[in-house]
Amino acid sequence: MRTIKIIQTASQLPEKIVSNDDLAGMMDTSNEWIRSRTGILKRHIAVDETTASLAASVLQKLLKGSGISADQIDFVLVATMSPDSMAPSTAAQASALAGLSNAFAMDINVACSGFVYGLTLAHGLVNTLGSHYGVVIGAETLSKLVDWQERSTAVLFGDGAAGVLVEAVDGPERLLAADLKTFGKEAKSLTAGHLWSSTTWNQPEKGSRYFQMDGHAVYSFATRQVAASIKRTFEKISADIGDTDYFLLHQANQRIIDKVADLLKQPADRFLSNLSKYGNTSAASIPLLLDEMVTGNIVKSGQLLTFSGFGAGLSVGSIVYKY
Repeated sequence: MRTIKIIQTASQLPEKIVSNDDLAGMMDTSNEWIRSRTGILKRHIAVDETTASLAASVLQKLLKGSGISADQIDFVLVATMSPDSMAPSTAAQASALAGLSNAFAMDINVACSGFVYGLTLAHGLVNTLGSHYGVVIGAETLSKLVDWQERSTAVLFGDGAAGVLVEAVDGPERLLAADLKTFGKEAKSLTAGHLWSSTTWNQPEKGSRYFQMDGHAVYSFATRQVAASIKRTFEKISADIGDTDYFLLHQANQRIIDKVADLLKQPADRFLSNLSKYGNTSAASIPLLLDEMVTGNIVKSGQLLTFSGFGAGLSVGSIVYKY
């Protein structure tokens, strides 16, 4: 069995920044109300950018930073719940924009768990297909799924993309263990992007394209299932949760991150966060955090990292990775 080694990280953010004060001018809210409940201070919002263009920019940066040529990439996986179209896929569009010619490309929609699922799939691909280089990107323009007059959801989300370039290598395993679970019975707690069915033979279905969320249910799910998923992941290997140098959780709400740290009985300073600057960027949040911490020399080679994503589906996924 070969393993995957992350050899490059990269990210791309829309130019426009929207602060909490900007939102306060649009709806009945305030900087203090948003900050105290979520930990978010601002977010990036796509104006001219698309999900595909953000993903393509990440892909180009990964190639430039690693020195790997476009024709050496075997696969591109893009995790997104906010594609520009149902077809072609965001991964296909981003690959074309970045000049790739040999890679197969596909999207993954597990919402905020998408990057963890994608990295797990990448690990399998290098062994089943003999792939050598691959890319896993989380890319979102969630702003098009937000009702900007609905305070309970509008203050939460932001746009952006980030990802990793992985190489198949021999030697000690790097992706030490993974845990993926979906709880479809709780799916209605968080929905978005409803597609209406309207034909000659039926009546249009009712549904909203905008985020619909039971905040209490999602908070309860996240705090319970993230901690449980991380515990299950560590049960598969000869390591303890306390051996983790850093936890990189999906950046949804600072309260959730703090609660998971408490449930796992781990120091809060091991739970990295950049939520205040970007808001909830769904599948992009974990790779965005990883790129920032690698660039800032916080995350270093040899460290043990625990990734955990959670969100719509409802879904959860965790990975223990030796960086």
